[in-house]
Amino acid sequence: MAEAADIQGTVPSPARRWLRRTAALLAGAPLLAGLLQLPAATAASAEEPTGSRTVDVSLDTLAPSAPVEGDTLTVSGTLTNKSRQTVTDARVDLRIGPRMTSRSQIEQVSGRTGFRQGSDPAPLGGTYTVKIPRLAAGLSKEFILSLPVAKLGLDDPGVYQLGVSLSGQTAAQPGERVLGIERTFLPYQPEATEKKTQLTYLWPLISSARVSAQTGTDDQQTPVFENDDLAAEIAPGGRLDHMVTLGKELPVTWVIDPDLLATVEAMTRSYQVKSGTTTVPGTNQSVAKRWLDSLEKAVVDRKIVALPFADPDIASLAHRGKDVPGSLSHLQPATELAATTVETILHVKPSTDFSWPVDGAVDPSIMDVATSAGAHKVIARSDSFRDDLPYTPTAARPIGGGTTAVVSDAYLSTAFEGDLARTGNSTLAVQEFLAQSLAVTLEQPDQQRSVVVAPQRMPTTAQAQTMASALRGLSAQRWTEPLDLIAAAAVKPDPDASTAVPGVSRYPQALRRQELPVQAFRDMKDTREELDDFKVILTQADRVVTPFGTAISREMSTSWRGQAPSASLYRIEVLEYLRGLTEEVRLIEKSDLMLSGRSATIPVTVQNKLLQGVDHLVLRLTSGNKTRLKLNGGDAVAELPVRISAGHSQSVKFTASANANGPVPMKAQLFTEDGTPYGQPMTFTVKVSEITPTVMLVLAGGVLLLVLAGARMYTQRKRAAARNAEAEADKADKAEDSDGGEDAEAEDAQDADPEQPSDPTPDTGPESGAPSGPGEKVDR
Repeated sequence: MAEAADIQGTVPSPARRWLRRTAALLAGAPLLAGLLQLPAATAASAEEPTGSRTVDVSLDTLAPSAPVEGDTLTVSGTLTNKSRQTVTDARVDLRIGPRMTSRSQIEQVSGRTGFRQGSDPAPLGGTYTVKIPRLAAGLSKEFILSLPVAKLGLDDPGVYQLGVSLSGQTAAQPGERVLGIERTFLPYQPEATEKKTQLTYLWPLISSARVSAQTGTDDQQTPVFENDDLAAEIAPGGRLDHMVTLGKELPVTWVIDPDLLATVEAMTRSYQVKSGTTTVPGTNQSVAKRWLDSLEKAVVDRKIVALPFADPDIASLAHRGKDVPGSLSHLQPATELAATTVETILHVKPSTDFSWPVDGAVDPSIMDVATSAGAHKVIARSDSFRDDLPYTPTAARPIGGGTTAVVSDAYLSTAFEGDLARTGNSTLAVQEFLAQSLAVTLEQPDQQRSVVVAPQRMPTTAQAQTMASALRGLSAQRWTEPLDLIAAAAVKPDPDASTAVPGVSRYPQALRRQELPVQAFRDMKDTREELDDFKVILTQADRVVTPFGTAISREMSTSWRGQAPSASLYRIEVLEYLRGLTEEVRLIEKSDLMLSGRSATIPVTVQNKLLQGVDHLVLRLTSGNKTRLKLNGGDAVAELPVRISAGHSQSVKFTASANANGPVPMKAQLFTEDGTPYGQPMTFTVKVSEITPTVMLVLAGGVLLLVLAGARMYTQRKRAAARNAEAEADKADKAEDSDGGEDAEAEDAQDADPEQPSDPTPDTGPESGAPSGPGEKVDR
């Protein structure tokens, strides 16, 4: 923080050390779990797969993903023999199932494993197979199958099951049988539908909180980052770099956490990164500038939804923080800051009318908190808003009070979760997404509906690439057409769709366990209150209020889910740093005083080590014994204003009057002008040693005697000088008569007995006999 002297390098508090150890243990937990489970995994691997699980069939590509008549379908993949036996006389076949009539059928097929005789369709056979003479144990082999779409037997538009199987035999399993199979889906809609589904796809640009409350001592208040990990995400090839590169070519609605923009924008200039107990300069300015420039170009003329600054965890606030005073006070300012941040950095005016609870899970309390942030539209999910309808209804649903629930489709929104780094998994996800989207349209082909897809907040690079592949598969717009989120929220709602907000009991327990604890909001309250007390004494309060205000917003970020130790450590460091700053304005310890006399001045020193001035402080001094020592003319308590420049100290002086001898306990305490105590009180003792009236009379008499004695001595000296002068004159007359000459007599008189001057004026002036005035003597 720019306002403090160098307070880095302090020993971490026990709480901070404990949290760091906990975070380290949790980070190592997966590795430990893996080691503990190693024997079990080894035992499991000893069980040799048999039947249709003997060979793993992976589908790497399926092109085109949504073929039309006249296309040639190409399927490529990889076969891996997972058994200990060599597979011989094998072949790869395509299996095209019947047309599916509902979304639930697609879900059922996607959950199947292994070959099911009677349920899985027969192979096409003929020339559309690939021979695999031999596949040794543990080895893999790639394959490619191509055939005209006309040969697939696709009679009507719809979704068809497509299976790729490997049939063969092993020494342990003689005779031809299915040794491996993989299923996927083939959406077939050769002509554009009359009523296309309006598809809204959210494209989230969200990351973790990176910036601390600390800033540099310069005029620019150089920000201090917790780490420099964000550079890897925005660098070429990084997660957020891919999101921008892919998103600019796709018909999506950008959903942005403005804190991410503010953080990257700060990286374009000078910034510091924590390194142990000190900081080091950040070096990724060029990376940040490049990413921001790419993003600004990508969002030109596009719709942007800005979440409240730092993407606050609405559900945690509703369930854990709502009852902690002041917790909701940050939502409205966070929404206002979101708008200015996006417009300032990207030069695009965003919509701030949306709230997005985690996974779209809602209940009445979440809805209340979401709207308190100024949002009138809440992005929910269909597994929270459940409908008993044979079709997928339009997303927008008015729920009363001027609030609209924009209900995203649960299956489409979760289609790209999990490990999609494997090409086979990515291909399956794309085909299922396309199949589900076509099934939605075919549910009611004569009714146009609006469907919203809200994927995970922070997709991995592989997940983002898979999402982009799926959206490209819809680019022909044969059964869907793109619609932005703002427009989707305004679509006429389906009167049969549910508008009842789910009850609290239906909120998923798995999500509830990840919420910020009540203590987190108590910590935020402590920080907020101490910041309020601190800012009133500062002459440049914005230098403190702004970084700490945004830090408190980051403390309630959704990005802390699943990172409880790190979240707690961040909160503790923010509060400790604030307290370190407040302690830079303090009372200097004072030793006991000795007070002699009726009255004196008692100084108390206030030190300001901040790099800005302080004002609106009052120093209160209290006498523990009013009878013995009074302040400011008779009171037990005295107050004086305090105003100190940056890096200076001020001695505040109180007038005291003593009535009796003895020790008097004193207490000094700083207060803000509204009467709130500031900092720790200081105590010291004043030992009174009073000079009584009798002693004063004796002293005055002694002074008078000294003055009289001096006057007498002066008179006697004057008389003696006069006598000496007369005697010298007589001698001179006699000498003149004896020599007979005026000049000679004078000369002889001078040689014989020269004249002596009188005593000079005394060097000590006459002193008054009156009693001395009141004085001060303060001995440390």
